[in-house]
Amino acid sequence: MKNRLLPARTIRTTGTAFAMAAVAAVTLALSGCGGPATAQQAGSGGGAEVKTVRYQGSPNTVALVEVAEDLGYLGDVKLEWVSNTTSGPQSIQSVATDQTDIGGAFTGAVIKLIEAGAPVKAVINYYGEDNETFTGYYVEEGSPIRTARDLIGKKIAVNTLGAHHEAVITTHLKNSGLTPEEIKQVQLVVVPPNETEVALRKKQVDAGTLGGVLQDRALAEGGVRALFTDVGVIGGPFDAGQYVLRNDFLAKNPETSRTLVTGVAKAIEWQRSTPREQVIAKFEEIIAKRGRNESTEALKYWKSVGVASPGGRIQDTDFTRWADYLKSAGIITGDLDTSTLYTNEFNLLETPAPAATPKG
Repeated sequence: MKNRLLPARTIRTTGTAFAMAAVAAVTLALSGCGGPATAQQAGSGGGAEVKTVRYQGSPNTVALVEVAEDLGYLGDVKLEWVSNTTSGPQSIQSVATDQTDIGGAFTGAVIKLIEAGAPVKAVINYYGEDNETFTGYYVEEGSPIRTARDLIGKKIAVNTLGAHHEAVITTHLKNSGLTPEEIKQVQLVVVPPNETEVALRKKQVDAGTLGGVLQDRALAEGGVRALFTDVGVIGGPFDAGQYVLRNDFLAKNPETSRTLVTGVAKAIEWQRSTPREQVIAKFEEIIAKRGRNESTEALKYWKSVGVASPGGRIQDTDFTRWADYLKSAGIITGDLDTSTLYTNEFNLLETPAPAATPKG
């Protein structure tokens, strides 16, 4: 497995970099330089709503929108896979620039993009953290790193800059008493999630970010231990990321948007209530059918959908819990206006009673 590491960057410089990228994304979107003819354009003029929705996937994993389509929850709405990505910020920037129609990212990244002027809105929570599904920040078993202070001058592998992992790491370091100057000395290195475990074991990084099935696979192999987890730092369970749609797509395709968002909500509850082995079997079936030469080996470690809210419905607190981090990173200066960030209007799933942990 190739393991190409990007140059390390301090965690305090990424807010500006993301904001610049976000502004560029908005400029492209507003100037109409979003690439090829889009699904949205096909539905304009004659009034007919589009029935094909473009999205980016992730290698070796199955997205909630893919589950929704496979289970028939999208009706006559079809998905068109554009490409794969391992970056939430890239996913939602692709929506803003009209490269795709739906994308998802960490809440803080969604806020950054919208605050920069991107014409998108969050419509449903699509991932979160609970006692079974969470992100851990790992070192090798024999590593001398034991505390947050031990991370000064060290490298931590993350999937992307300016997103969930950076927010949690920054919050943990701040809560542990590190000064802003000390926090600047902790370096984040971008490593694809599927390669993080290898980078850690080969000592190319001092700590690595592992979540979901990749985390469970590393623990099954042994020889690593968690320094901290996001549930431990933030408190949980909590929702951590949202799917977004462009404002013009929502306006011109309201029924398609309702079908899409409500279908994802149904897929969330299906994963929450279906026996674990059946969920895994469905994931394996979907990966086999899409034919992208992927591995299903890690899927056996899947535990839960992770989304905390019933039906993925969004709350103000999903955004405001990150306000301190966003202010410290210079992303926002005042209070958040959550009305500009999200809507539950397109989620028509009747809010179910809190479901029990999946059977099996």
